[in-house]
Order: sequence, then structure tokens, then C-alpha cells
Amino acid sequence: MRFLEVWMWNSNVWKLIAISLIFFMQAGFAMCEAGFTRSKNTGNITMKNLMDFCLGTITFILIGGPILCAEDAILGGVVGDAFSVYGNIFGYPGKFDWTNFIFNLVFCATTATIVSGAMAERTNFKAYCIYSLIISAFVYPVEAFWVWGSGGWLANASSFLHVDFIDLSGSAAIHMVGGLTALIGAWVLGPRIGKYVKKPDGSIEIKAIPGHNVLIGALGVFILWFGWYGFNAAGCTSDSGYGGMGQVFMTTTISASMATVAVMMITWIKNGKPDISMTLNGSLAGLVAITAGCNRVSLFGSVIIGIIAGFLLCFGVEFIDKVLHIDDPVGACSVHFLNGLWGTLACGLFSYDTGLFYGHGGWQLLVQFIGVLAICGWTALWAFGIFFTMKAIKRKDGTPFLRATVEEEMKGLDITEHGLISAYGDFAILPDSIEYDEKLGDTPVSKTIEVIDKTNHKTSIEKTDGLSLTKIEIICRQRSLESLKNAMESIGITGMTVTNVMGCGIQKGQTEYYRGIPVEVTLLPKIKVDIVVSKVPVEKVVETAKKTLYTGHIGDGKIFIYDVLNVIKVRTGEVGYDALQDNEI
Repeated sequence: MRFLEVWMWNSNVWKLIAISLIFFMQAGFAMCEAGFTRSKNTGNITMKNLMDFCLGTITFILIGGPILCAEDAILGGVVGDAFSVYGNIFGYPGKFDWTNFIFNLVFCATTATIVSGAMAERTNFKAYCIYSLIISAFVYPVEAFWVWGSGGWLANASSFLHVDFIDLSGSAAIHMVGGLTALIGAWVLGPRIGKYVKKPDGSIEIKAIPGHNVLIGALGVFILWFGWYGFNAAGCTSDSGYGGMGQVFMTTTISASMATVAVMMITWIKNGKPDISMTLNGSLAGLVAITAGCNRVSLFGSVIIGIIAGFLLCFGVEFIDKVLHIDDPVGACSVHFLNGLWGTLACGLFSYDTGLFYGHGGWQLLVQFIGVLAICGWTALWAFGIFFTMKAIKRKDGTPFLRATVEEEMKGLDITEHGLISAYGDFAILPDSIEYDEKLGDTPVSKTIEVIDKTNHKTSIEKTDGLSLTKIEIICRQRSLESLKNAMESIGITGMTVTNVMGCGIQKGQTEYYRGIPVEVTLLPKIKVDIVVSKVPVEKVVETAKKTLYTGHIGDGKIFIYDVLNVIKVRTGEVGYDALQDNEI
């Protein structure tokens, strides 16, 4: 076993495996951002996450990589001497540490990807590609050199402040940088249309804009959590920390779990129900917070770090949304900036060989604080410059280069930026079989399912001679479709048109909460079934539908009855009664 361990470390096998896990996190980020935003931008978000890595790779090879991976520092450890390594990078491949290079490359891509979620649904794709390139070329490589580079001034802070800066896998260098860039970018860009509505009295009404697919978002979180084990443990060596990789896996898991539970309980208490999307963000918040010191804190330390991360996530999201009025669709600013900041400072408290809470004084906390200020200052300088410049540049129609036009945003960036009508080619209305609660309410069937007769002659509902044509329109719950379809087939109805619709009755929906913001659910998903009958009595169709749809609860549906002037079967030319008959060919 000892031989195997030594072989793995010497051959960089583990580091390459970890690099693959970190790369796979791009899929997790794409799924999170797509699931927590509207479906009309799913393709655009997918494209941006792909370009973060691919464009970033090109830029990192040409500019960012040589700066970060330089063996010599200049300007007192402020920047790496890129020119000293160009010969190795573009020369004979065997003369360069490519494992370390690709390791830093996937970290760089993660930093750029964080920005995508906060600025989703209203950013011009060309502008996004440009600022993603700049982040990969200059913003990340320089500050990452400070933290991890050979000769970086934070990596060698012990030469003037007793201890070195702690950030094993990037709470500060990656997540705080990406989160702060996202916060500034979202502020300069402005909110999505309809997010903040100014009332006549001058107050601001905040509108919740829920994501379209919580399952995709959840799968993205699980992928990120899985990849995070490689993310945090990639920087470990055989003797790093006190428990090696096992300790890193342990603290990573505990912090994420504690933050997740904390967010669930907080939202449950505040809103009356546990918020799914916020709880998923809680998992990411715990992962971000533990990233800096995962090899330097104990089980107890990771518990405290995770719980505080959960609180920061919940109140950070609401503060940014309700107080600052910065529109962050996926909560990236709170997840990455606030918890990246907290996780970095927490090392000064919970590191058991240098931390304040372990009797080692405040030197580590001071170094962490200095590092946070320096990294935030560098990031903010570039972020303000990039985004204000892009906002100042105007396109031909006078709109800022940074932002999509009103028409593009309303239609969705999938169709306007990429010509993609929908990221979802088709979807099934319902599965083949459905089970649901059949418990009846107290309202009688005559009241709960209203029948509205729009025919001109009151006797049409009683006609059974097959000469009248009547349209019956049924609005019902989605879950009731299969039962209704089977009931209609049992009385001889074989033709119907089914449509997914949105609507509400006189109850105007009900109030729920999304990320702490009330959601007025005035439009609920429904099914509309259109049936034109002649041979089957209308009264029989209506009574069968009422009996099938009835539960006694609000929302059972409505039935509308209309006269039909005529019907024509295109294939045969038959009209009226004959056109509705199912004659064999």
C-alpha cells in the first residue's frame, strides 16, 4: 500500500484525476444556471459555460498561464515573469510541468464561469465572451500568482508577517474573485426587465422570477459537490494538512451538509416552507466556505464554518436583492463572494496550527484580512473598468454593448443570439400512468366544476339525434388528463385536442416564496381539452367529465359549451356529422 501511495503521488495520477473532476464541474455550473433561470435562455447559458472554458484555454495559454506558472517573480512578488516560461511552454513539451499548468487552467475557467449566473438572461453574448477572456488573461492569473505562485507575496507572507496566507483551493483566489466580479457586473448591467417595479409612491416592488427547472438545478449542485472533492483535494500532497486527503474529504462534506441544513431550517422558519432553490444554494455556500482551509480545520471547525455559511447565504441573498436591488438570478454573489470572503477569514480563526481560536494569536487572521483586501481591490479595479467601458460603448441602435436589447431579452437570448427556437425539442405532457390523492373536499360537484353554456339554443345539450355540432372545452389540472382521456374513451369519444395552458380562476392563485421574495402565483399550469361531439350526447360528456375531475377542492376546473357552425374533414371532404365519424379507410 505504501508503494502504491508513493507511486500515485510521484506520477501525479491523483492530480490528473482531480483535474478531470474540476473540469466536470463546468457541467454542474451550466445545469445550475440553466435550471435557476427561464427556459428561453437555456441554450445561451450552455453556450457561455462552454466558451468560458474554450476561450479561456486559449487566453490562459497565451497570457494568463505564463504569468501564473512563472518560476520567477518580479515587482516584489506582485506578478510572475511570464517571459521566463514562454520558451518552456512553446518549446519541447517534456521540459514543462504540464500537470500544474492544466491544474491552474481548470481553476481559471471556474473563476470566469461564476460570473455567468449573476449576469444571466440579459447580457450580450459578444460582451460576455470579451470579459470572460479578460478575466482569464489578467484578473485571475495575477492574484492567483500572489496566493500560489513561486515567489508570490501572499504565498511568502511569513517573510514579513510570521505566517503565510492560507487558501488551499481558492475560497479567495477563485470564488471570492468570481463572486465580486459577478456582483459588480450585475450592478452595472442592471436588473432583468420586470424584476424591480417602481410604484407611484416611489417605493420599489420586487418581483420573483423563478427558475424553470429545479431538477436540472439540483443535478447541477450534485455534480458540483462531486467535483468539489477533486477541487479541494487536488492541491493536497502526501503530507499536506494533518489528515491528508481524508481530512479534506471529511471537512468538505461536513461544511456543505451543515450549510444545507441551516438554510433549510432558516427558510422553513421564515417562510413557513423550506425553499428548495435556496437550500441547494446552501450546499454550494458550505463548499465555497470550506475550500480555503479544508486541510487546516477540524471537524468542529468545519461545522461552525458551514453553519455560518448557511446564514450568510440566506441573509446575503435577501440583502443583495431587497436592499441593494442587484438582480442575481442564481445567487452567485452570495454563494461565492460572501462565503469566499468568510471562508478565507475563517482560516485565521480555525486553523489549528496558526488560528486565533487555538491560542496562536491574531497573525493568521491579519494576513488573511490583508490578502482579502488586496485581492478584492485588484478584482474590483478590473471589474469596474471592464463593465463600465462595455456599458459606455454603444451599438448601432444606441443600446449599451454590454446588455441585450429589450426585444432580445423579452424573446429570450436563445432565439435572438443563437437562432435556437427552444432548448427543449419536445416534452411529454404526462407519463402513461399517474397516481394522486383522491381524497374529496367539502364542495359539491355542482359548485366545484362550473359548466358555462355558450350555445345559442338551450336544447343543444339535450340533442341526441346526431345533427347538432357542439364543442366542449374542458379546463382541468394537468394530473387529471389521463383519467379524463380514459373516461372520454369509455363513452365513445375518440377525438380530442389537448393543450398546455396557464391560467387561474377567481381565487387568483396563492402566495408562495422564492428566495425570500413573495411569488403571486396568479397563473397556474393547466390542461385544456377541446372535444367536438355530435353522435355522443353533450350531457353525457359533461356529466362524465364532472364525475372524473371532481375532488371537491379549488382548481378542479371549468367546462365551456359552444355551438359549432360546421366541421370539414380535409382528407375526404366530408362535412358536419359525417366528418366526425370514425369510418375505417
